[in-house]
Amino acid sequence: MSAVAARILQQAASAGALALHEMFASLQGEGPSAGQCAVFIRLGGCNLDCGAGQDARWSCDTPHTWKWDEPGIDPINELQVTSIDEIAAEVDRHRARRVVITGGEPLLQQRALIPLIARLCEAGYLVEFETNGTIAPSPELVAVTAQFNVSPKLSSSGVRRSKRLSPSALSAFTASGKAIFKFVITEPERDLPEVEATVGLYGLAPVWLMPEGTDEASILDGMRTLAEHAIPRGWAVSPRLHILMWGDQCGR
Repeated sequence: MSAVAARILQQAASAGALALHEMFASLQGEGPSAGQCAVFIRLGGCNLDCGAGQDARWSCDTPHTWKWDEPGIDPINELQVTSIDEIAAEVDRHRARRVVITGGEPLLQQRALIPLIARLCEAGYLVEFETNGTIAPSPELVAVTAQFNVSPKLSSSGVRRSKRLSPSALSAFTASGKAIFKFVITEPERDLPEVEATVGLYGLAPVWLMPEGTDEASILDGMRTLAEHAIPRGWAVSPRLHILMWGDQCGR
């Protein structure tokens, strides 16, 4: 994360606000809530750099939330310091009763998120997170969150193991009783043994497999392949409905 982006996150935290990239209403495309209408709160900043390493076999699908070292990209234009009141008011404009907080890595801003989520929870919203699973949720955050969609990164991400897997954070998500564990699969022959080892080592459950891809053919072919591996293991397969319906569009 760039120094400018870090300063924006710090500025937001000091103001009790959030460094927001975008908000929009859509359908949840992945995991147990797939197909349900939701308001998405996409925050900026990430503590990983998936796709940047030499051994990476896939790239982050939201690099605009954190990868600001490309020519012409300025984090000042990508992030807005936004108050809790403004975000809650935008959520209330929509009829969806589910809120998905994503990024980037949203738990980088969890201290400022707690009052927002508590407010949304009190108003009857169900709040779920999309997280890479490297930052442990606080007890206060767990208390007001309905679901954590935890996506531990495999070696295919190109991120070194010590950075992409945090035993203490994974243990905290497991202990919350509110987490599912979703693995992005690029090559089943290489990735599935690593998934099994990770699941066994950290006692992760329930497990979801999701194909990597940003086009309809890749997702459908990947789901068919993964189903043959998931069923004997008692695991689930996640679609990417937003890709199937709208392709690789931002704000979907």
